[in-house]
Amino acid sequence: MGRPGFWDSPEASQKVVVELKALKGVLTPVASLTRRIEDVSVLFELAEEAGSDPEFREAAAEAEKITADLERLELRTLLSGPYDAGGCYFSIHAGAGGTESCDWAEMMLRMYLRYFERAGYKAEEIDRVDGEEAGIRSVTLKVDGPYACGYLSCERGVHRLVRISPYDAQNRRHTSFASVDVLPDAGDVEVEVDWDKEVREDTYRASGAGGQHVNKVSSAIRLTHLPTGIVVQCQNQRSQHQNRAEARRVLTAKLYQREQARRDEELARMYSEKGEIAFGSQIRSYVLYPYQLVRDERTELKVGQAERVLDGDLQPFIDAALQHRLASRTRG
Repeated sequence: MGRPGFWDSPEASQKVVVELKALKGVLTPVASLTRRIEDVSVLFELAEEAGSDPEFREAAAEAEKITADLERLELRTLLSGPYDAGGCYFSIHAGAGGTESCDWAEMMLRMYLRYFERAGYKAEEIDRVDGEEAGIRSVTLKVDGPYACGYLSCERGVHRLVRISPYDAQNRRHTSFASVDVLPDAGDVEVEVDWDKEVREDTYRASGAGGQHVNKVSSAIRLTHLPTGIVVQCQNQRSQHQNRAEARRVLTAKLYQREQARRDEELARMYSEKGEIAFGSQIRSYVLYPYQLVRDERTELKVGQAERVLDGDLQPFIDAALQHRLASRTRG
């Protein structure tokens, strides 16, 4: 990176930077674990020499933490796809259930924002459609961080909520659905698109927050890929030019993923599993009434503290999904 002319080509240099971050994402934890293993070995030796139970318990507790971190690092080796190590576009869409599902989609947004904060990811909202009465119809975030795309791909699918509705005067139990979709931030991926002939561009006024400029100028962009019918939109950037550039990146990512789905049996299977955003197609159920339970339908992992999960404690489910993926490949 310090070589003369390295930064002359932004696309090539950015690709190297991404690869470097991915390598550091593996090497840095390995170096840290190696040091911790050496330290805990010394602790065990000192505890044995001193015959000290407190010191031995301290060393044993640290050994357990090291074991858990090592298992997580081993799971990370499964994230070897071309874009797993980088960022992604993360979308939530309300499904069957009207206002209930819009409210559930907003609850999920809060849950994932908390998870992103825990994981050290940076999330930027690039498009949002609010519900008519409450919640959101859909939202798309650009998420950046080490292995964000790989980890979050485990969350792709339909999520089901069971609770007493705050919108029902008779306090009846309701079931709501929302779906998660994850697209790689493919960057310079090569996808052939004739932007003049194959893509229709519409401009409109953004409806979200942003002051006079956002609300009075038609700066929001909607792109429709005519051959496939794929539609993307972006409204949260300050200028029409920025919204167009971001929308094109999202459309390119969608087209890339669509092409990959044709050639990649596993990706195609995951998308067929997502199915309709309604009953029977969920990957995870969140039950708040008559008891509290979060159950992942793929891995059968169950957590009784639903509020903790809704507060962003999602890593156990992601790790379980990766283990399930490894087991499936082993069986295959």
